[in-house]
Order: sequence, then structure tokens, then C-alpha cells
Amino acid sequence: MIDAHGLRKTFTTRGRRGAIQTVEAVRGVDLAVETGEIFGVLGPNGAGKTTTIRMLATLIAPDAGTATVAGHDLLTEPGRIRARLGYVSQAGGVEENTTPRAQIMMAARVHGLARASEATADVLDRFDLSEVADRPARTLSGGQRRRVAIALGLVHSPPLLFLDEPTTGLDPQNRANLWNRIRELRERGTSVLLSTHYLDEADALCDRLAIIDHGLVVAQGTPSELKREVSGDVVTLRVGDPEPAAEKLKPYARETRVDDEVLRVYVDDGERALPAMLRVLEEHGLGLTSISLERSTLDDVFLAKTGRSLRDTGAAA
Repeated sequence: MIDAHGLRKTFTTRGRRGAIQTVEAVRGVDLAVETGEIFGVLGPNGAGKTTTIRMLATLIAPDAGTATVAGHDLLTEPGRIRARLGYVSQAGGVEENTTPRAQIMMAARVHGLARASEATADVLDRFDLSEVADRPARTLSGGQRRRVAIALGLVHSPPLLFLDEPTTGLDPQNRANLWNRIRELRERGTSVLLSTHYLDEADALCDRLAIIDHGLVVAQGTPSELKREVSGDVVTLRVGDPEPAAEKLKPYARETRVDDEVLRVYVDDGERALPAMLRVLEEHGLGLTSISLERSTLDDVFLAKTGRSLRDTGAAA
């Protein structure tokens, strides 16, 4: 659905004293998004996520690089891309003094839908907005306004939807509700490109993701693959005699560490390794007091790839 190579974008601004400043927002991004998946772009504020999405949405032209989006060339067929694309910005694009129905109807007509009224009613129903469809948007909750924004991007049934920081500012209940809506889009066959700086959001929603920092992709893959690549899982055991236990469990481990009666075993896939490890301990009569399985996080991946925690940037949740 998206195949991008070497995308670059530099902005030139003028400082307070008139000095020209050059900012390399995107410095060579490669992305490959498959049909029918939720693909995440994870990174702190200012990493280049929004600039990358705006280039792929044909809203700004790249300085370098190539891409095909929804089967069309980014540089030579921007109009064809827009016809097959839904785009929801961070701001959302909802006009506060107009009703959701009127705004969505206008979007349907702009896209040339022959049955604009039916398409509007359908998308209002899909996003549970029918009861508030004729109220001014300023009277809606934050979660309802975000659902209106996504409905605006979906009224023409595009195969590809861009969501730029879709849950920023929402409370936990509305975030969870919107996550379910995004999953439903995937189930209907819509491909979703999602930018976020929330670790839990990327982990919960994305089939695959790219981690972007300072305008570069520093890691790409499924959340599970990325976490296993960096540190795998940690099985923590309390045993009476940890040294012999560590020796017996070495075939399952990347690494073992002993601290008093606590044995930490670093493994690639804790769920698969745990039953076999328990059998080995039982067979050799090594008494086990407690056991726990801890998974690495996407923040561990970000730390390994960039040298700092995403949480330290103030962006993650």
C-alpha cells in the first residue's frame, strides 16, 4: 500500500534576528506498509513523524526520495493518491460551529459521491455519531470530535487512512474506545498509517511499526520482533541454590545472572521457554520458591537504538 525510499525534507526558517536556520526534519526515511495492516510511526515530538505523513499524503513535496502510495506515484500522480486516501491531522479539521452531518456531507460531495446522504448516514452510524449528528461540533466531547474527524476521512471509503497522533488529549476511556474503532477499520480491510508518541498505543494497535528519531528510521518490524531483538524476555526465579539452576538452564538462555537467591534468565521467547525451564528444575530437584516473566518494552527498543529513553523526552505514556 505504501513503498517509500529515501524521503527527505528540509525546512528553512528565519530566526528572531533575521538569521537563516535550516532544519532537516526528515533525513532519508524508508517505509513499506502492507495492505490491510495498521502500521505505526513511533517517536518523540519533533522526530519527523508528521512531516513524513504529510509528504506521503501529498500535502508537502519531498526534497528527495520516491514513493508509491495506494498504487500511484507520489511525485507524478498526487491527485490519484488523494482520491484513494483519508487523512486525519493532529488538529482533526472539525469545524466547531457546524454540525457533524453537514461537515461529513460536504466531504462526501467534495469526493464526488453520487449518494452523499447515504454515505454520510452510514459513517455516522459506524462511529456512533447519529445521535449527535445535528449538534454544533463545539458541544461534543473530545472523543466524539475525534470520531467525527475520522468519519470525515473515511466517508469516501478510501483503502488507506492516515491518522496523525489520533488520541492526543483524550482520556483513557476515549482512547480505548478509539483504539477499538481503529481495529475495526483493519477488520474491514482498510490500511492504516498511524503516528504516535505513546508506547502503549503503538504496542496495542500496530501490526508493524517504524521507530523514528531525528528524521531517521532507527528500527522497523513487529512490536514483538523489535522487543525480542533488543533484549528478549526476562524470567526471574527464586531458588534455594541458584548457581546449579543457572547451569541447567543455560541451553534456554541468552544470558543468566545470579544475585543472592534470585536467578534471572534472559530468553528470546519467555512463553515458549518457561514450560521447558520448569521441567528441568523439577527433574533436577531444584526447589523453586517463585517465578515471574517480564517482557521488554518498546521503550527498551528506543533506548537501545538511540541511547535515550522515549519516556525521557516527555512524549511517551
